[in-house]
Amino acid sequence: MSLRAFSEEDLQSIAAKGIDPAEIISQLEIFRRGAEPIKLARPARIGDGIVQITPGKMDTLVSLHNQAARRGRMLKFVPASGAASRMFKDWHSSYQRGRFDSTEHSVKFLQDIVKFAFYDDLKRVMAQDGQIVEDYLHDKRCADILEYILTPRGLNYSWLPKALLKFHIYPERNRTAMEEHLVEAAFYVRDNRSLCRVHFTVSEEHESQFRNFLYQAKGYYGNLFGASYEATVTIQLPSTDTIAVDRESRPFRDRSGKILFRPAGHGALLQNINAIDGDIIFLKNIDNVVPDRLKDITVLYKKVLAGYLVQLQDEIFRILNLLSGGGVDEAALSQIIRFCKEKLFMPFPDGFRNDSASNRKEYIFQKLNRPFRVCGMVKNEGEPGGGPFWVEEKDGTQSLQIVEQNQIDPHSEEQKDIWISSTHFNPVDLVCGVRNYLSEKFDLNFYANKDAVSISRKSHEDGELKALELPGLWNGSMAFWNTVFVEVPLETFNPVKNIDDLLRKSHLPLPH
Repeated sequence: MSLRAFSEEDLQSIAAKGIDPAEIISQLEIFRRGAEPIKLARPARIGDGIVQITPGKMDTLVSLHNQAARRGRMLKFVPASGAASRMFKDWHSSYQRGRFDSTEHSVKFLQDIVKFAFYDDLKRVMAQDGQIVEDYLHDKRCADILEYILTPRGLNYSWLPKALLKFHIYPERNRTAMEEHLVEAAFYVRDNRSLCRVHFTVSEEHESQFRNFLYQAKGYYGNLFGASYEATVTIQLPSTDTIAVDRESRPFRDRSGKILFRPAGHGALLQNINAIDGDIIFLKNIDNVVPDRLKDITVLYKKVLAGYLVQLQDEIFRILNLLSGGGVDEAALSQIIRFCKEKLFMPFPDGFRNDSASNRKEYIFQKLNRPFRVCGMVKNEGEPGGGPFWVEEKDGTQSLQIVEQNQIDPHSEEQKDIWISSTHFNPVDLVCGVRNYLSEKFDLNFYANKDAVSISRKSHEDGELKALELPGLWNGSMAFWNTVFVEVPLETFNPVKNIDDLLRKSHLPLPH
């Protein structure tokens, strides 16, 4: 399809988004040929792509982290645009029905509601209407309580971003997920001036409310922890939206005849990271937080991951400086190759050993001079999501990648067998080095696999459409980074995907 197939109004819609028309043509071509699945070679395992850090090495790594943090190298990046609506899916269905689907669920709801960190806020908004929540509980008015929780009549929680939901109870002030990330930042990104740099990405519809809450929260926690916060906010760029198509891969049009664009998934946030003036960036999801009483192990392993990155990065930078200076003999080159294989799990192509010294040096330089990430991996307990794998590349080599199930061939029994044999799971616990050996920022777009997209089917109005998601942020968007996986304890992974997750012991205060 060429641009001639688009009307002037279509082209204006494309321009208003800030999208290059050539990019739209490229997206339509992807729809026509389909998404190309990734070919798994084998799961990454301990000793084969995943590193276990022994307790004896932790003090050194923590020290390396602390030195880098004091120099102001650390920044925390939190994707926080996710809506809370999916968390409340079951409650919303019950509210629409006017009741829970069983007496057992009603009883559980009435017993549990007082355990949530937002219970005091619920009491307050009901009191503003002259209502007493305890009376509603006594009369078993579940649907009315749900209305005050989910709708604009009360807390409007089904509309809010997950970042602004009250997660945890404290004596002095109950905390939202966003506040817990500010607190975390004080423990592992603080520099020698007590400055903590944190960046959140939010949806455009929630930006104003988020900024207002953040402004107040950073003042409160700055005073509490003797820190100051450089807390910034961006939205997912409209220019990263992708065009939707119909079943025949033609541009989908809504009832008014306009072409439709959709957000392209978390891979679009690569542009937000790319725009940050960062050096070492912690990347973690908004809902993976714990109360203060459980933060020690989270903070420890954040420092271990960052320290390991600094340790390996120092050696990578030393090698790159040597290679760029030209003073590398055969013995030194052998040591460099050994480091690449043993510490970075870097495979080399067939015939590499027999190539000329200059070609081998150039190959290693090109492989090392790229963004670097250290990714925490937890033991697989059946949680939905991606995992660490060795992937077959088109040039015959293999690389370590974080892969989602929708990226593999669903019709291949061999690929499914490899998938289910994975021992570890991706909790989204990354530390990213985004500067080169000359301290210059990488352009991260050069290190993304543009072909690692996914196509899904969605319903819209009265029709069905196909939607295109860009390569996932920690999947295809970082496909050509140097990657090291490190095992971290399961205790560092405490996501809140549905409302009942907040009733787990890891999110509740200790009983008195």
